[in-house]
Amino acid sequence: MSPAARRTHLSITATSAAIAALVLVGCSSTVTGTPEPSAGSTTASQPGTDLNTLLIDPSSFPAPYDALVLPQQAISQAAPDLSGIPAGAEVSPAGCKPADQDFGPTGTAMIVGTDNDSRSTISIELTAVDEPLSTRMEQLEQCGEVTATKSGATSTVTSTLTPAPPIDADDTLAVRQTVASGAGGDAVTQSMLTLMAQIDDVRVAATFMSFGSETPDAMTLDELFTASVQKVKQG
Repeated sequence: MSPAARRTHLSITATSAAIAALVLVGCSSTVTGTPEPSAGSTTASQPGTDLNTLLIDPSSFPAPYDALVLPQQAISQAAPDLSGIPAGAEVSPAGCKPADQDFGPTGTAMIVGTDNDSRSTISIELTAVDEPLSTRMEQLEQCGEVTATKSGATSTVTSTLTPAPPIDADDTLAVRQTVASGAGGDAVTQSMLTLMAQIDDVRVAATFMSFGSETPDAMTLDELFTASVQKVKQG
């Protein structure tokens, strides 16, 4: 394996390995935080709300997924993997770089379920945003193919919008993405199906991620996405 391909492979697999390790050792851990009082069934959050309080419970994940709420220090490593673009990477076209993200508890919260046999995961990410979901949709439309380079390793992210999920939210979208790097025997492919919804200033993203051509577990993804949107709407 070439040095560049090896760096890309390690970058992709390191996050998945870290998530799996966290699941194995942290299933009995709890996330602390003070719940904010609900302001109504359609109010996502109040300013400064700890988004961890709006996540669904790990028990919501069915077998074979072992689920864990990620600690804040792990989110900054795991979240960029969901876009396929590493933090600090050079991106072409330049306008296709994801928006800056606050990885503190009032900016991002994440729960990840891991199927340890297939190495596939379902991640639920909540982010506090100050722009409509249509902005992200427009970016995805304009950035169907993006190259990201970091530390000499280059990957290609291909995005295809699919019909948006029918759910009660301010806006929704769905996107299939692949992240390809290396060539020949060095090739690594990460595949993702992401469902998104926005409720006021909170964006919900549910992502099924696998390596290779595994068929997404669309049914479980949709169930967890629906439950997550409902939990955010309840506040």
